[in-house]
Amino acid sequence: MLPWHLYLMALLYVCAGIMHFLKPKIYLRIMPRYLPNHKGLVWFSGLAEIILGISICIPAIKNIALYGIILMLCIFLLVHFYMLSSEKASAGFPKWLLLSRIPLQFVLMLWAYSYIN
Repeated sequence: MLPWHLYLMALLYVCAGIMHFLKPKIYLRIMPRYLPNHKGLVWFSGLAEIILGISICIPAIKNIALYGIILMLCIFLLVHFYMLSSEKASAGFPKWLLLSRIPLQFVLMLWAYSYIN
């Protein structure tokens, strides 16, 4: 039996992934201009979050999924830094919130890493 907080992590990623499909405009607004195919990347990242979230609940592939989450969070740092680059890129979020999201990514990476065995 996996710990309840691992299921909480899974639920957070699955819900976040679903939001990519329910509210794609939010994610399209924050996509860095230098990345191609914004719609495809929003769709792909949402699907990745859902698949990885579900996969961490399957003991046989849990570690692979956790490494996938860590890699995904590293890639998402591109968006966080891009949002700091200009007022337009910030999508109206206050600077303090944008800055706080960067260390949060590392906390989430550490949280995922803590379950790897």
